[in-house]
Amino acid sequence: MRRSHREGGTTALRWWILALLFLAITINILDRQVLSLVAPGLMTQLHITNTQYGVILMFFMLGMTIGQVPVGQALDRYGVRRGFPGLIFLWSIVNMLHGAASAVAQFCGLRFLLGVAECGTYSAGVKVIGQWFPAEERAFACGIFNSGSLAGAIIAPPVIVWLMTRFGWRAAFVLPGAIGLAWVLPWLRVYRKPPATEDKREPEGAVLVRDLLRLPAVWGVIAIRAFSGPVTQFYWYWLPSYLNRARGMSLAKIGMLAWLPFLCGALGNLGGGWLSSRLIRSGWSINRSRKTVFSLSVGLCLSAVLVPEVSSTFAAMTLLCAASVGINSVAANHIGILTDMFPESVLARVTGLTGVGDGVVSMIMMLVTGIVIDHFSYFPIFLGVGLFPLLVLLSLAILVGPVRRLPIERFSVCSVPPSA
Repeated sequence: MRRSHREGGTTALRWWILALLFLAITINILDRQVLSLVAPGLMTQLHITNTQYGVILMFFMLGMTIGQVPVGQALDRYGVRRGFPGLIFLWSIVNMLHGAASAVAQFCGLRFLLGVAECGTYSAGVKVIGQWFPAEERAFACGIFNSGSLAGAIIAPPVIVWLMTRFGWRAAFVLPGAIGLAWVLPWLRVYRKPPATEDKREPEGAVLVRDLLRLPAVWGVIAIRAFSGPVTQFYWYWLPSYLNRARGMSLAKIGMLAWLPFLCGALGNLGGGWLSSRLIRSGWSINRSRKTVFSLSVGLCLSAVLVPEVSSTFAAMTLLCAASVGINSVAANHIGILTDMFPESVLARVTGLTGVGDGVVSMIMMLVTGIVIDHFSYFPIFLGVGLFPLLVLLSLAILVGPVRRLPIERFSVCSVPPSA
């Protein structure tokens, strides 16, 4: 009876922890979205071109890329109870400092620091879910966690536009930073390691990053995020500018409508995670259920190709919503296969490596997007973001292979399996 009570308490606690993870990534994306929402006015006031805006975004992705592996290693070694709130404290301060910037170089430096601090959100969330949730619940838990990114994107347009129109674009950076600082205390109060891992310690130097990179499956999960993450980044950072400059939407209208694709993306996160978990509970193998949902999700991503070709704003928004459902379902199930395949002791590092892949491709995409828009149009960009996710399925089939648990903890630095 006493054991049942403890188990019930542990179950309740993991959902409270998941709620804090959801809130953390909501704040994370709210912070990131401020720049994209103030961009139309900011670019006009400071005479910033699309290419220069792309460079500013590239510096953010550079910080994200450089920070991924060391931050992942630190989270694996020292844990998420203090490491995660430390990162959130840092990025909140840096985000607030954006309000004092007035030149492209200053924005580049601040976005770089923001990227370094924010890169650990995904790794910490995946690590915690891998610790606290059983396999049949992980994809759904991952969907809830990752949908926090869409919640941030949903909240951002009306809130940031209101702040900007009432107090100016500089003030719009302050509130999200303050909310981030307020998150730290409840995390320190609530979070603890699950009982099964409290006394677990990874042997010093047992598995190094170079050993992980010998596994084809690691390259597979890196490729999946590299071919899907930049698509999500495009919607976060360029959608307000597209709606303003290509569709002629006013700032007020953007505040009213720009959140719709992100709401649909949140449904994609939850729906994709729920469907995958449902199939597993129905008797499907983890491998079959994950790959089925990946295939359906990528099919929805293709709708982005048609966005520049339709004249109706309603039709364009409908297509954007469908594409957002697809790419966010991909993201939820990507987190799911990370927790399916990799033990908790290396999970943050593997997730960090996937973030490097995402960061490198996103840097290129952010820069190329600005150049292409300045010299051509949005059509080539939407063609790319619609077709790019097809490479996810190739990576899944060729590099990942069957989705199954890899016995990495057995292998030392001198004994890594030749294939996976």
